Amino acid sequence: MNSISKIDDSFFDRNPRLVAPDLLGKVIFRNYEGLWLKAQIIETEAYLLDDKASHASLGYTEKRKALFMLPGTIYMYYSRAGDSLNISCRGDGNAVLIKSAVVFPFRQPNPQEIAIMHRLNPINGRPRKVEKLCSGQSLLCKSLHVKVKEWDQKNFCPNRFAIYDVHYSPSSIAQTKRLGIPLGRDQELPYRFVDVDFSPFCTKPLSPDVILN
Repeated sequence: MNSISKIDDSFFDRNPRLVAPDLLGKVIFRNYEGLWLKAQIIETEAYLLDDKASHASLGYTEKRKALFMLPGTIYMYYSRAGDSLNISCRGDGNAVLIKSAVVFPFRQPNPQEIAIMHRLNPINGRPRKVEKLCSGQSLLCKSLHVKVKEWDQKNFCPNRFAIYDVHYSPSSIAQTKRLGIPLGRDQELPYRFVDVDFSPFCTKPLSPDVILN
C-alpha cells in the first residue's frame, strides 16, 4: 500500500458541501478484534443548519449535541435500519453523512477482515456479496462495528477508529439529490456525492438529474 496520512479535524473545518465530495476515496480504518477493518468511502451527503432535512434544523438537544461541537466530532444516530455515521463540519449544525463504502483494497481485500465483516453483517444468515457489505449507511456501520453508544459525540482515535487519505482521487464525481428526504424538507438540494467508478455499489442507482464533476 502506498503511504497514507490520517485526516485530522482541520479537514472538517470547512463547509460540508466541500467536505462531502473530498471524503470520496478516503478510507475508514476500524480496529476490531485485533484487525483493521477498512472501507473506502464512495458516497456522502452534506447537511447544513438551515437545511430542513438536517437534524440540526430541529434545534439543539443533548442528543444532537455533536452537531454543535467542534469540526471533526462524530455524530451518530439510529436510522430505520441501524446506526448511521456523521461528522460535524464548520458552523453550528453542519455535518456530513457517510452514506456508503466498499471494502479496501477493493480488488484484493484481506480474507480475515472480510470474514469478520461477513459475521458482523450477514443477510438472512448468509454472507453478503463482498462489494455490498457497506452499501448503505447502516450496513457500513454494521460491517465496521461502529455503534452509536460507543462513538456519538466522540473524536476519532488513531489506534481504534480513524479516516485516512490513501492518495486516491475519483476520476468523476456525481452530484445529485439526497436519498429519503421527505417532501417539503429541501428534498431537491443536490447535496449527495458519489464516486462514479463505484456507483454500482452505492445505496441506490444514480438519479437522472446527476451532475458530473
